[in-house]
Amino acid sequence: MKKVVTLGEIMLRLSTNTGERLWQSDKLTMHYGGGEANVGISLSHFGHDVYFVSKVPDNTLGRGVNRHLQSHEVYTDYVLTGGERLGTYYLESGVGKRSAKVMYDRKYSSFSTLTIEELNLEEIFHEATLFHVSGITLSLSPSLRELTLLALKKAKEKGIKTSFDFNYRATLWSHKEASEAIQSLLPYVDICFCGELDAIHLLSIEKAAESLSETERIKYYYDRIKEMYPNIQCMSSTFRHVISASVNTLQGNLYGDGKLYQSKVHHIDQIVDRVGGGDAFAAGVLHGIINQSPLQQIISFATAASALKHTVHGDCNAFSEEEILEFVANEKGKIVR
Repeated sequence: MKKVVTLGEIMLRLSTNTGERLWQSDKLTMHYGGGEANVGISLSHFGHDVYFVSKVPDNTLGRGVNRHLQSHEVYTDYVLTGGERLGTYYLESGVGKRSAKVMYDRKYSSFSTLTIEELNLEEIFHEATLFHVSGITLSLSPSLRELTLLALKKAKEKGIKTSFDFNYRATLWSHKEASEAIQSLLPYVDICFCGELDAIHLLSIEKAAESLSETERIKYYYDRIKEMYPNIQCMSSTFRHVISASVNTLQGNLYGDGKLYQSKVHHIDQIVDRVGGGDAFAAGVLHGIINQSPLQQIISFATAASALKHTVHGDCNAFSEEEILEFVANEKGKIVR
C-alpha cells in the first residue's frame, strides 16, 4: 500500500430534505465532509494508507470528525486539536430545475488557525508517495496559503508527487486573489485538476475559438497550461451537463503525454447527492496514477467512481476499487447476488 497525505478542512454539513427550503426546515441531516478528506477517504477504500492533516476543536464535533475518518480507515495522527469551532456548511438540496445551494459558516474555524509551526512536515511526508491539496485551503487565510506553498515545496524536495485541485469557490474569494495564490504554487504541482473556466479566469489564458468543440477547447487549454507550467504531468476535469438537479451527464477528461483521453458519457438519472462527485473523480485519477495504470483506464475508472458517488448520501464515496469495477461491468441497476 502507498502512503498518501492530504491537507485541508473538514466541516460539519447540515442538509435539508429534498423539497424543503433551508429557512423553512425544522430538521437537518448531518454529515462530515471536505474536499481533501473526501479524496483521502476514497483513496483509503482503494487500498492506500491515507493520512489526513487538519485541525479541529477539542469538543464533541472534533471527536466526531476523528470517528468519521477512522471509520473509513483514514489515519488521524496529524489531525490536531485546538481553536474553538468546527467549520460548518448548510446544503439546501435541489430538485428538478431548482439548483442546490450552499451557505458556508466557517470563519474563525479551528482549521483556519493552523500554522506551519504546528506541523512536522519531515515526519508527515516520511515515505509518502503523494500529497494532495486544493484551492479551498488557499482561500481561507493568507497564512494557509503560505503553509500550503511550503508544504508543496517540501514534498517536491522529498520526491513526492504533488496534486492540486483548483476547486474555486466564488463565495470564498475573488478571481484576482485566487489567481495570484494559485499561480504561485503551480510550479510545484505534478497533477492538476482544472477546467475551462479556471484556465480563462484564473490563469488568464485567451479564450478558445467558439467554433471548436468542447473536447477541442479543453485540449487547447491544457496545451496552453502545459506551455506555461511544463512541470505539470497530468491535468484532468469533467464535462457535466445539467439537465436538472436530479439528472446530469458526466464525461471525464485526462491530459497526459500531450494527448487527451476521455471516458464514456455517463447518464446519471435520479441523483441522490451530487456533493463530493468531483472529489471521487479526483481520487479515481490519483489512484490510477499512483498505480501507473494506462491513462485511458484511469479516466474510465475515475469517471465511473464519480458517477457512482452520485448514488449515495454524504460527501464521501465509500466504494472499493472492486465495487467500482463491478459497477462499470454491470451499470444497469440489476441486483448483484
